[in-house]
Amino acid sequence: MDYKRYTAFCGIDCFNCEVFKENVTPELQNRLASIYKKKPEEIKCNGCRDSGCLILPYPCPTKACAGQKGVDFCSDCAEFPCNRLQPCSDKADRLPHNLKVFNLCRIKAVGLDQWAKETPEIRARYFKGEMIIGKGPQR
Repeated sequence: MDYKRYTAFCGIDCFNCEVFKENVTPELQNRLASIYKKKPEEIKCNGCRDSGCLILPYPCPTKACAGQKGVDFCSDCAEFPCNRLQPCSDKADRLPHNLKVFNLCRIKAVGLDQWAKETPEIRARYFKGEMIIGKGPQR
């Protein structure tokens, strides 16, 4: 897998997303098609770098910014981290948006391929972990 191609500029691991082309189920396609007023076959993402984010009703400003700055990842930018990457509690129980800065720092620390191998455990700790102050999320 081309992890660079299937990792968003902001650090979201598109290849683990439930609407990524290799992960999406017909049930999810049908459900999201009715919500977003699309055909079920249109609910299949090729990753943010190729198709843009399917759940955004507008072009991604972070993607545009990274393109203007000519960086592969936001962590390559001189202004990293900027307000676009600031964590927020809204929808944090359903979306991995608060993982962006952590993911970008891990990519920089261990490299893209090693980080990609870690992502299932990172997501599991994020969504199913219990936060222990000073230790981080524990499973």
